[in-house]
Amino acid sequence: MAAINVGRIQVTRDPDRCDIPYYVAEFVEREVGTDLNCLRKLGKLIEELSENKKQLEEQVLTVSSEVPRRIQNALKNAEDSKKSLNQLLKEENVLSDSINSHLLTAQPWMEDLGVLISQIEEVERHLAYLKWISQIEELSDNIQQYLMTNNVPEAANTLTSMAELDIKLQESSCSHLLTFVRSTVKFWHKILKDKLSSDFEEILTHLHWPFVGPPQSQVFGLAAPANVPEIYNNLETLFSQLLKLQTSDELLTKPKQLPEKYSLPPSPPIILPMQIMLNPLQKRFKYHFTGNRQTNVLSKPEWYLTQVLLWIGNHAKFLDDKIQPILDKTGSSVNARLEFSRALVMLILEKLAADIPCVLYDDNLFCHLVDEVLLFERELYATHGYLNSFPSCMHILSEETCFQRWLTVERKFALQRMDSILSSEAAWVSQYKDITDVDEMKVPDCAETFTTLLQVITDRYKNLPTASRKLQFLELQKDLVDDFRIRLTQVMKEETRASLAFRYCAILNAVNYIATVLADWADNVFFLELQQAALEVCADSNALSKLQLGQLACMESSVFDDMINLLERLKHDMLTRQVDHVFREVKDAAKLYKKERWLSLPSQAEQAVMSLSSTACPLLLTLRDRLLQLEQELCYSLFKIFWQMLAEKVDMFIYQEVILANHFNEGGAAQLQFDMTRNLFPLFSHYCKRPENYFKHIKEACIILNLNVGSALLLKDALHSASENGTILDPNQPSATAVLHELGVYKLAQQDVEILLNLRTNWPNIGK
Repeated sequence: MAAINVGRIQVTRDPDRCDIPYYVAEFVEREVGTDLNCLRKLGKLIEELSENKKQLEEQVLTVSSEVPRRIQNALKNAEDSKKSLNQLLKEENVLSDSINSHLLTAQPWMEDLGVLISQIEEVERHLAYLKWISQIEELSDNIQQYLMTNNVPEAANTLTSMAELDIKLQESSCSHLLTFVRSTVKFWHKILKDKLSSDFEEILTHLHWPFVGPPQSQVFGLAAPANVPEIYNNLETLFSQLLKLQTSDELLTKPKQLPEKYSLPPSPPIILPMQIMLNPLQKRFKYHFTGNRQTNVLSKPEWYLTQVLLWIGNHAKFLDDKIQPILDKTGSSVNARLEFSRALVMLILEKLAADIPCVLYDDNLFCHLVDEVLLFERELYATHGYLNSFPSCMHILSEETCFQRWLTVERKFALQRMDSILSSEAAWVSQYKDITDVDEMKVPDCAETFTTLLQVITDRYKNLPTASRKLQFLELQKDLVDDFRIRLTQVMKEETRASLAFRYCAILNAVNYIATVLADWADNVFFLELQQAALEVCADSNALSKLQLGQLACMESSVFDDMINLLERLKHDMLTRQVDHVFREVKDAAKLYKKERWLSLPSQAEQAVMSLSSTACPLLLTLRDRLLQLEQELCYSLFKIFWQMLAEKVDMFIYQEVILANHFNEGGAAQLQFDMTRNLFPLFSHYCKRPENYFKHIKEACIILNLNVGSALLLKDALHSASENGTILDPNQPSATAVLHELGVYKLAQQDVEILLNLRTNWPNIGK
């Protein structure tokens, strides 16, 4: 075992080769170890190793005999595959030669066949061409036969089919065929249109169309009442037949279009029967409102605008009662009244496009034209149900040159109006001053007139067709608000020395009212839509930071935020100036009160009745007078902010300048509490239920100063113990904060209470 152990210690493994001695030593160590009793296993171990050796030798012999046989089989398979591949290559060469030979032989046949196929295709094209011509001629013959038998409805249907063929052939390169189809359609369309139009106009004449008076005065001029059904039947028949010519009419007639600079929305042509009904009105319009007629005056746009509105109103009942049922019966989606209005509005648009360049640089004429157009639009949409998707006068006013001029004139007249507003004698007087319920905001006339001006501007541009134009007007409004704010600031600076005077208060009310109105407008749907449009514009131009874009997107801010913030800042500055002014008066009035001999005043028991300190009277009178004055001059919301700010200042002043600056005996503390709780606090009880909550320093100081001696000693000991223990918490002893809360002291800190306790002079000798 010693030898083995020595061998085990000396034998080391070489990692670069198969080290048999190492494995043997390791095996012996694992199987035998240092236990001498294990030597008995050696015989059995040797037998097992011999058996394993024998098995390994047999496996080696088996493998060495099988490997050559497998290799031979693999080589044989490879040889067979090589032979097969060579055979396939030979067959491929033979087949390739055969194909090439066949292609050479078939080449002449292919060339001849290609020529024949080309000829066949040419013949097929000719045949198709002839079929189209034949089909068109057949339709043309049918139309002729229908007309000969006076079957106009079928002729109109056939013409519609021919027009549809024309539409199908639009992409064809056969120019002569297209010309033939178009000329045929044009030929028959003219014949049918002339025939139907003539009959239709005759029916309209019987009906005394167009109507020049209101619906109740319209007389159709019928020869006899018995003819009424027949005339309306003919009207329906002719209207329906003319409607069938719509497809061919759209092919042949190009509607008159205004220049692209007006950006009119796409709209379908006016239906053919409506065009015929409108012809006499269009002639009248052009007769009266073009050329050198006395009715064509640049300074009187209301003449032609009013005339069109009258025509729409006069014909509305007839269109709804007689024409709309015909359209519904034919399955058309056209609204008769809107179609009629749309056609007449196009006359207005053409007229405006011609007139605006003539009045563009005359402020009065241009402004008058815009005013009349806006009134016309309002009436058109409100009374006659005109749709926003149709071309309107606002598209003409939105043209770049005209729009910029409109903005300029709008700004000019708005500034002039603002000048007149502020220079008016009644600028700072509320027109509702004698009506209490209405005058809660105490709005001066200048502020109300200015917000009305802004609202009028909004009404003028809210129907503009594009958001970009509306945003430009919004910027104008914001500029006007800022200009008005600057003017108010200038007037306010002139009144700074009299910050409690009526005019100064009126300016403050005006600032508050405008800020309130803008905040209300910010939640209006119209301005929310503009906010979304502004967000998209800013996102495209990267004009705002991601934070600002996020605030706009989640509606945390509004389009008026900048203006509101500036107005709020001005309001706060003005209120602060008023509070400071009143507070200076209060301090002056409190000089004697500060010097009161609090140390030697008689106790409450020594007085029959407690009364107000004589030195407090000037202070309280000043407060009362100023509160009453500003309550009358300021609106409720402003006055509330004012008295709360003033109360905070008075609270700190009395606490610091009166209480902390003096020592108090029992009578002095009681007198202070009486002055405050029975006289100062009630001054503010008109404005809130618990005024003492706005004087927490005074209230809590009075509590401490008026504690009876025993409670004061206990409080002093508790605070002293809390100071000595510091952060060490004693579960059996309440904290200083808890003790103060029990007394009703929440605002003052522990150190403040200790100072107040030291201001008391009514301590027993042992307590000192």
